Amino acid sequence: MLLAQIIQPGRVKVPLEAKDKTSAITELINLLDAEKLLLSRDEALQSVLTREQTRSTGIGSGVAIPHGKCKAVKELVMAVGIARQPIDFNSVDGKPVSIIILLLSPIDQTGPHIQALAKISRIMLDESFRSKLIDAASPQQVCELLSNKENE
Repeated sequence: MLLAQIIQPGRVKVPLEAKDKTSAITELINLLDAEKLLLSRDEALQSVLTREQTRSTGIGSGVAIPHGKCKAVKELVMAVGIARQPIDFNSVDGKPVSIIILLLSPIDQTGPHIQALAKISRIMLDESFRSKLIDAASPQQVCELLSNKENE
């Protein structure tokens, strides 16, 4: 599975307008809803917020991967937001995040969900790549960076 196949410029927000975690998640859910990828915006939002209450998805190094599983999607969907002003996400390293990658999967599709989480976590280990994402000037550039990174 390639992330570049599930991310498109309409699912990327550069820069995010949100100043807090809930607003950032909501902003990314709204992108997916505007792209007609959600059967229920409210159910999708609630699944991610509920998961976030369990444990923060701020994985450290300025990255958060909020995610959820719900009936509001037919397949794995993804949205990306780049925050110019880092957002407190209660990350494991205590630092705010600038890169937020939201994933939503159907309840019965665990495999693709886990694969996407693992792939995102792996590519986000590259500090140079994270810097390029943070500096991206457009949704198209974010998509190109992700695609190029996957093809390395």
